[in-house]
Amino acid sequence: MATVVMINTLPASSEKNREKALQKVVSPDAYIKHPLQNRWALWFFKNDKSKTWQANLRLISKFDTVEDFWALYNHIQLSSNLMSGCDYSLFKDGIEPMWEDDRNRRGGRWLITLSKQQRRTDLDRFWLETLLCLVGEAFDDHSDDVCGAVINVRAKGDKIAVWTTDFENKDAITHIGRVYKERLGVPPKVIIGYQSHADTATKSGSTTKNKFVA
Repeated sequence: MATVVMINTLPASSEKNREKALQKVVSPDAYIKHPLQNRWALWFFKNDKSKTWQANLRLISKFDTVEDFWALYNHIQLSSNLMSGCDYSLFKDGIEPMWEDDRNRRGGRWLITLSKQQRRTDLDRFWLETLLCLVGEAFDDHSDDVCGAVINVRAKGDKIAVWTTDFENKDAITHIGRVYKERLGVPPKVIIGYQSHADTATKSGSTTKNKFVA
């Protein structure tokens, strides 16, 4: 019986191209993710009045690389599509998105309130920019003072807040507020106020006098 021998008839140039393509595929650089400075946790809150507040809060996922951040962000619903009464919270791993957490207890928040009309025009853009400020450590030496951020989707108007760990650290609060306002592209005439959690809790969530403004 005759033996059939398969001969590679690819031109030399094609063979070189195939080798280059193969090297590119198996290159370690293709599999290296870009680490973030901190590990972050994304939380979701859905207002079910039959459950306690803590029972309505659940952890979605944690990530610590740029690639995993985008994979998660592109997988979840946009904020503008959430039902009224829902929240997203992004906090450093180990910090829960509640005032009672030790890292939040003595802190406060930079708060921006959006009108109902802004839900379609600004809400998603502002929230994404807020997330990028957090994971990208945009607040320079004061990024360590940032605990996380929360977006509240509500029928009367949505809110976005950046939480800080110490409301007595005036330098950090002022710097964070200024950078945050610049990154959002908020007009200078629009005031973003800072509230301590203690003041907000005392007033049962009502608007209190801002300790700082940006």
